[in-house]
Amino acid sequence: MKIASVADVKARLSAYIKESEEGPVIVTRNGKAVAVLIAVTDEEELERLVLAHSPKFQALLEKSRRQIEATGGIPHDVFWREVKADNRRRRRTAREAR
Repeated sequence: MKIASVADVKARLSAYIKESEEGPVIVTRNGKAVAVLIAVTDEEELERLVLAHSPKFQALLEKSRRQIEATGGIPHDVFWREVKADNRRRRRTAREAR
């Protein structure tokens, strides 16, 4: 893991982006960590990273966990039936919009 100051990263951003492919680069200001450069290797990884740091998404996950704890969730077959029904509705709506 590499550690660099904001000034160093600003002066040599391309080099530090390249270094992040080997591992995270901790960016510091006045000796304290303020950011991390992490290489992204594919779109799915980028999406996971963004969602992992999204307060809205984390709140939605927590709400879902509490609801599952309170109600026991729904059976697997019911879940997939609802997903398929929702997909049919979306396709129908898309066709009607054309």
